[in-house]
Amino acid sequence: MIYESKILNVTLRRPKIHSVPDVVYAQVPTFEKPNHLLQMDLLIPEVAGKLPAVIFVTGGGFISSNRARLPQLRMHLAEKNFVVASINYRTVPNARFPQPIEDVKAAIRFLKANAPRFNVNAEKICLVGDSAGGYLAAFAAVTNGAKIFNVGDNLNHSSEILAAIDLYGISDLTQIAATFPPEIKNQYNSAGSVTSLFVNGVPAFGGVDGGIVFNPRAAAAANPINYITKNSAPMLIMHGTADKVVSPAQSELLFQALRTQGVEAEFYLIPGANHADIYWQQEEVFNVMTQFLKAHL
Repeated sequence: MIYESKILNVTLRRPKIHSVPDVVYAQVPTFEKPNHLLQMDLLIPEVAGKLPAVIFVTGGGFISSNRARLPQLRMHLAEKNFVVASINYRTVPNARFPQPIEDVKAAIRFLKANAPRFNVNAEKICLVGDSAGGYLAAFAAVTNGAKIFNVGDNLNHSSEILAAIDLYGISDLTQIAATFPPEIKNQYNSAGSVTSLFVNGVPAFGGVDGGIVFNPRAAAAANPINYITKNSAPMLIMHGTADKVVSPAQSELLFQALRTQGVEAEFYLIPGANHADIYWQQEEVFNVMTQFLKAHL
């Protein structure tokens, strides 16, 4: 008896993706040690020519920066021919503002400096961040190329980007719970809240014991909405209407501030979506993000 094989015709739609993990992009001081390693994991499509890159800035409430998060989103972008670099950064209590922003900008400079190594077009780099990572991506975008903080920009490798995507991030640390019940507002404003420690530092290690509004000047300095200029990078902002962690009003605030300054910005509300839930893994969300990124390359 002769058994017949089956024919499966395949249409080539997806590129082959190479994973390059644990690439050290900077060594920075923390309370724990003087040379803390910051790393990125890269997804590199096997495609001819230099590719645009997306630096993914993970969320984690300022206390964690697990660069392994949101693998579906990162793979989606890689399959759309973006080199994707997911980074970690310094977090509370071992760091405070503006150190995590310095780290994000260091990652941008590193990727530009090593563009040939990773098949990257150094002139086409964007940021995507969610939650605390959205805040950091937005901060890097509004201060696009500006010589502020300890960013170490130089003529060869600046931290300038083409665009950024902010997913349910924070724009004003003093108003995260603006639309939430009073008891939630009190939690965010307490001296022990993560946002307070992020701005004021840990009292036992040279910080100030106070809530987020204890030092209005320090809080204002940590709000990306206060740095928007006509040179800020275009931004896509997305937020869920059912977010119980960061008020959707935060994204509305950033969107209005950007548009008021003449900066290109788009804002999408997703009905029923909570903070970092399953809604954010859906094709409709991924497609809007991909279209925005490609439009600015």
